[in-house]
Amino acid sequence: MSRRFSPPLFFLFFLCSTPLILTQLNDDPTIKTMHDFSGYPLHDPSNPFKSSDSISNSLSVDAQTLQKQIDELSTFSDAPAPSVTRILYTKNDVLARRYIKNLMGLAGLSVREDAVGNIFGRWDGYEPALTAVATGSHIDAIPYSGKYDGVVGVLGAIEAINALKRSGFKPKRSLEIILFTSEEPTRFGIGCLGSRLLAGAETLAEALKMMVDGQNISFLEAARSAGYARDEDDLSSVFLKKDSYSAFVELHIEQGPILEKEGISIGIVTNIAAPASVKVDFEGNGGHAGGVLMPERNDAGLAAAELTLAVEKHVMDSGSIDTVGTVGILELHPGAINSIPSKAHLEIDVRDIDEDRRNAVIEKIHNSAKLIAKKRKVTLSVFKIINQDPPAQSENSIIKAMEAASKELNLTRKYMVSRAYHDSLFMARISPMGMIFIPCYKGYSHKPEEYASPQDIENGVKVLALTLAKLSLS
Repeated sequence: MSRRFSPPLFFLFFLCSTPLILTQLNDDPTIKTMHDFSGYPLHDPSNPFKSSDSISNSLSVDAQTLQKQIDELSTFSDAPAPSVTRILYTKNDVLARRYIKNLMGLAGLSVREDAVGNIFGRWDGYEPALTAVATGSHIDAIPYSGKYDGVVGVLGAIEAINALKRSGFKPKRSLEIILFTSEEPTRFGIGCLGSRLLAGAETLAEALKMMVDGQNISFLEAARSAGYARDEDDLSSVFLKKDSYSAFVELHIEQGPILEKEGISIGIVTNIAAPASVKVDFEGNGGHAGGVLMPERNDAGLAAAELTLAVEKHVMDSGSIDTVGTVGILELHPGAINSIPSKAHLEIDVRDIDEDRRNAVIEKIHNSAKLIAKKRKVTLSVFKIINQDPPAQSENSIIKAMEAASKELNLTRKYMVSRAYHDSLFMARISPMGMIFIPCYKGYSHKPEEYASPQDIENGVKVLALTLAKLSLS
């Protein structure tokens, strides 16, 4: 960061003089030279820093270095390239966190961590008592996924801060980057774990005390192995108060094909659809595939198949394209080709930006499950709603800031709905929220082919930087 020289005392005297004198100073080439040298605006001595409107042309993103950082971060992986596997609190997760903290330090940010490993990097504004503007995402990765999901929103945020500093901008409100712990549910089955806790999820904080992973390692044991939760079982220290931030903005790849297909640079997210997750078990009698005649069967597998089609029907009948449903898990027991299934297990995901409409679809699915069980003479032994998170809406003021930033940068944009889970969904509970999408190749995500071009990433970082600048001055 370049050194700022203090203006001479007699120059400060002139700045405090009457408008007439200031007008005369405007015409004085000596004073103009001094003004240019000092970097202080002649007409507004109370705010010696660039406005957001003046930096759009001077924003410079180091796309080459940013891509190098994305590539370097992907090497902290339990799977060989091009796949990335980075699971919560494992060795490579810890190394990746250390990499991010080092970059935050190099960017001149003050870095801290909480009890579960949410990492914060802050650039203090010139009015640090004001609530800060936050941005960020995650870096954990499900098995055999790609290197851009979440990562663009963390490394891109650091580069956005660097770009603002290079432009000469100084924020009024502090700017803070958050690396969220465990956005993916891979290890303990809880998605957006870090942001849920920041939003004050008391039930989750209690449940984590007893929670274990697939290897019977407790959450607290795993956290302590990574250097967190060392002296405390009470995770309520992670909770943030409502309005801890004046705004939160997340940069993310779209994870869908729309922007690329339509040739649009920026997606401005208006809503985040929240999923409800449902577990269903059917139980029948089973039997030999050749020995039990069709009229005598109590086939749990066919009940599961019929319910799968019912999920599709109820979602399609909702009347909105924003309602989506997926049967992502279907398991049959005993799983032999010559055995009638005696048990069937399904896990269903239903999402919508309208909570009531989504919940109505779930109720219809439940009614269908009961009718199917009765018709096929099987038992509906489990119908359990695992979670029903409410959707979130982006704050109108943040939408306007993102749109204005895109317009100033001459980038095409469109309003979009996010149907994927993001930490922004939970940050919306404690702060006004917005999201910026950039295109990704064929909409691929959660697979090694996941890709966003350096130009699209650069565009997203510039929009993020300019949006943060606007919000920091509000």
